Amino acid sequence: MKRVLSILTVMILTASLSAPSAFAGNDNRRGTAGATELLINPWARSSSWGGINTSCARGIDAFFSNIAGLSFVEKTEFVYSNTMLYGGRNGLVSGASVNAFGLALRLGDAGVLGAYVMAMGCGDIYVTTPESPEPGSNGTISPTLMNLNVAFSYSFTTSIHGGANIKVITESTDNVTASGVALDAGIQYQTGENDELKFGISLKNIGPALSFGGTGLSFTTVNDAGNSMTVEFRDAEMELPTCLNIGLSYDFLFEKWEQRLTVAGNFTSNAFLRDKFGLGFEYSLLNRFQARAAYVYERDVFTADRTTANIGIHAGASVIFPFGKEGDKSLSIDYAYRSETNLKDSHSIGATFKF
Repeated sequence: MKRVLSILTVMILTASLSAPSAFAGNDNRRGTAGATELLINPWARSSSWGGINTSCARGIDAFFSNIAGLSFVEKTEFVYSNTMLYGGRNGLVSGASVNAFGLALRLGDAGVLGAYVMAMGCGDIYVTTPESPEPGSNGTISPTLMNLNVAFSYSFTTSIHGGANIKVITESTDNVTASGVALDAGIQYQTGENDELKFGISLKNIGPALSFGGTGLSFTTVNDAGNSMTVEFRDAEMELPTCLNIGLSYDFLFEKWEQRLTVAGNFTSNAFLRDKFGLGFEYSLLNRFQARAAYVYERDVFTADRTTANIGIHAGASVIFPFGKEGDKSLSIDYAYRSETNLKDSHSIGATFKF
């Protein structure tokens, strides 16, 4: 395990040092990556953080923020979350939504094995052609984006935690499909009398380029000699939306009513988007109620030159219901709100079951 930790540390620190050159890119690369659904946070709890909880992500929510946080699963954890993207309707016949299911199991004293599936439906989209440009005259298509994740996280000491996640990516319509694989890796470090100071680094979406294929990329035509022939287009390869997250957080603990105030900051270096900065907090009362809010910023966010909708204000809350003879089981209901400038706002609701 020490060898694994060394490999993860070298890989992530190397990426951190090379971030200004390898990740910053240039404006000509903005928006050219594929599989950008990998940048959509499917979990209600961490969505209300704005995904800035790289240093303090815990449980299955850590799949998106920093896979190292999966090592904090105590026994078994199951999470379901649903997100209505951009109000669910944006000129589509039906709504766009994301559903995610996750399960994590502790293996021994230090290891945790986890898996989750995220499925994104883009709604029914009208098919139009140059000959029939009117919506509805050619039916609809229903694109589906899905990724399957399997991860292992390990606590090397009480202060150092690391993990890796392998994801299989699939994008499809009725006659065109693309698939690929990617890797996430992360490390968290915590220190202080009550582990109140936390630091985290995560490297996400590292993998080979993917491209589309299928009958939708071919057509039949007649050549000059009158012979029928099938022509197939070669789809250009798309790089994955690689990103590096560096986060720091601090817990302010108060004995009265078991209160906790966590303040967190995060920097995201994107290979195909502008870099982002985030600042937020989480307030916890009696380990029964939690409220969160964050703001995510990128350059030109207040102008027409902004390049993404996943920035701005994020907020949400969780209500936790303990049960069992010793109160060691719990059910949490989570909600998150994300403001989307120029689009309708997104809403997520989920449930976390620990047993």
